[in-house]
Amino acid sequence: MRIMLLGAPGAGKGTQAKILSEKYNIPHISTGDIFRYNIKNETELGKKAKEYIEKGLLVPDELTVKIVEERLKEDDCRSGFILDGFPRTIPQAEELDRILLQRGTGIDIVVNIFVKDEEIVQRLSGRRVCLKCGRNYHVKYNPAASEGKCGECGGRIVQRDDDKEETVIERLKTYHRQTEPLIDYYEKKGLLYTVEGKEKIEDTTGEVLRTVEEAAQKHGI
Repeated sequence: MRIMLLGAPGAGKGTQAKILSEKYNIPHISTGDIFRYNIKNETELGKKAKEYIEKGLLVPDELTVKIVEERLKEDDCRSGFILDGFPRTIPQAEELDRILLQRGTGIDIVVNIFVKDEEIVQRLSGRRVCLKCGRNYHVKYNPAASEGKCGECGGRIVQRDDDKEETVIERLKTYHRQTEPLIDYYEKKGLLYTVEGKEKIEDTTGEVLRTVEEAAQKHGI
């Protein structure tokens, strides 16, 4: 099964993608994770990507498409995959169609997780991450037991630059301008299903799993 998750930054795509990955035993492909890995290790791609990400802008299509295409060639993607954070523009979606068509496949299901902008700002600006193990926290919804210290590994908890409120607002503007048109793109293909992102993760998960199962049955997957 080839699943794509759409939604604004902070809508919960990454969390739901991990859950779907475990349930269906297919890889979770996150361009955000790939970019962060390259930025942390100061690769050439990471240096280029960092300039855009820190300003709340999208990484240029040619860079993004290249890393996704290489990832999709790996053996673990043969039975399917879950895309999280890609595509983010219509040209990227068209390139993805081309890449998959060459292999005689295509996207099966697109799940759009809808969350209001004001809630997104609250979610992301309150998010914190452990520098050591990468575990996520939130100052309101999931605070660490010890302030500034990860309860999992003891690492230091920080706010990522792209989670600062002013950057989140810019990211949302970019999303509405460049990524939101994908909703119409996949709706016209008959692949789109929209669910409301709830405050509780498990509530959103229930909606996403139900939607995927119903869509899979409808499309005979």
